[in-house]
Amino acid sequence: MIMSPDVRKLALTAHVTASVGWLGAVAAFLALAIAGLTSQDAQIVRGAYLAMDLTGWFVIVPLSFASLLTGLIQALGTKWGLFRHYWVLAKLLINVFANIVLLMYMPTLSYLAGQASEAKFPGADLGGLRDPSPVLHSTAALLLLLVATVLGVYKPRGMTKYGWRKQHEQHAA
Repeated sequence: MIMSPDVRKLALTAHVTASVGWLGAVAAFLALAIAGLTSQDAQIVRGAYLAMDLTGWFVIVPLSFASLLTGLIQALGTKWGLFRHYWVLAKLLINVFANIVLLMYMPTLSYLAGQASEAKFPGADLGGLRDPSPVLHSTAALLLLLVATVLGVYKPRGMTKYGWRKQHEQHAA
């Protein structure tokens, strides 16, 4: 089923908005993660972990799922299809992988935020909060999202076997 041009533009706008929002939120998260890892000020470290937890649950997770949902709508409602082109399939796999890792990581982040909210770290004793995992996870996520963005903009050639078969069926009909 192919969407009408107006519906396609609306769906594309929603997908670009969710995807770029996700990318921007991860970039902001990375800045917080770096501040939380490197700052010598205990209040900044605590604040960074609390802000990362809120940003993760209330911005990054919803945008990641919105990106997945709107991407599926775009793929299924346009000529590109979901399994016809390698670049669409690669974007789907990146999105699903990133969502799985995100959901698996969020409890760890919530634990760290919980530790930050407790007053058990006097002064600069931030031992348990000096965790590089938020920096590593957000850097990897940022790189994956940039790859997905490049794939969506450049749309490299290459059809899957399924795509070739469907194309030949359409030409034969």
